[in-house]
Amino acid sequence: MNVFEIKKLTKKFGRALAVNNISFALKKGEILGLLGPNGAGKTTTIQMLLGITTPDSGQILYFGKEFFSNKGDCLSRINYASAFNTLQGRETVSENLTISALLYEVTDYKKKIKELVNYFGMSELVNARYNNLSSGEKTRTNLIKALLNSPEILLLDEPTASLDPDIADKTLQMIEKLRADHKVSILYTSHNMKEVDRICDRVIFLNHGKIEAEDTPLNLTKRIDEASLRLTYDAKQILVKSYLEKNKHKYKFEGDDTVIIETKEKHIANIIFGLSGENVWITNIEIEKPTLEDVFIKISRNK
Repeated sequence: MNVFEIKKLTKKFGRALAVNNISFALKKGEILGLLGPNGAGKTTTIQMLLGITTPDSGQILYFGKEFFSNKGDCLSRINYASAFNTLQGRETVSENLTISALLYEVTDYKKKIKELVNYFGMSELVNARYNNLSSGEKTRTNLIKALLNSPEILLLDEPTASLDPDIADKTLQMIEKLRADHKVSILYTSHNMKEVDRICDRVIFLNHGKIEAEDTPLNLTKRIDEASLRLTYDAKQILVKSYLEKNKHKYKFEGDDTVIIETKEKHIANIIFGLSGENVWITNIEIEKPTLEDVFIKISRNK
């Protein structure tokens, strides 16, 4: 079941085509990564999903309803957090959260605020002015705000930026728990590929406003068939060098007993058995396969 759908969404700013006829959907309980380099169209897409920016053409559906003609109902069931948006700077953390809770008509909002403030380690800062917070503390406040109305859909724009590793991990745990316990659907943007690989079921890559790839993180990494093979061996280096050059492999020695070979994943077994056939005793094998970051770089540089 899709909780939202984007159909042929397009947005121009002057002559610049920020979002170019994109279509995708978010399923109930799914965490979908929306990735791409700066200027790819991610922020514009999210702004259209929030109704901040009006698309030039295309359609947005939430829960099967057309968004712009049912904006109030749709927005009451979703929320948004970004490391880059701000709340009322002269108000305290408590005042900002109370205002947001009242706007969303949160039942027993004081209890909900207290629970979230404690979880994100903000208890001692509830009376601090938002403007006086560090960037990481502001990010945490924004995350708490986004969770107050128990949203069915969360739009998260780099939610762990500026957070220390412990709070970033807590944030990811909270996201995983929301999905597991409440089937919350999440659209997640980040430049941290390890985070994306950890929590996202599916990933969409935007580049120059167009969708360049869409698949699971695992399947996307399989699109790059290169691998790095690091071998430690007990033999004369000349034997290893001779075999690799004869078979036209790209290699680099690390000391007298270690070599790194850049190759196709499908050739790894042949290299290992081939060296063994040349009386090279291999004592250790390490294989480094492409990561989601490699896919990100490859797609970003293709244009």
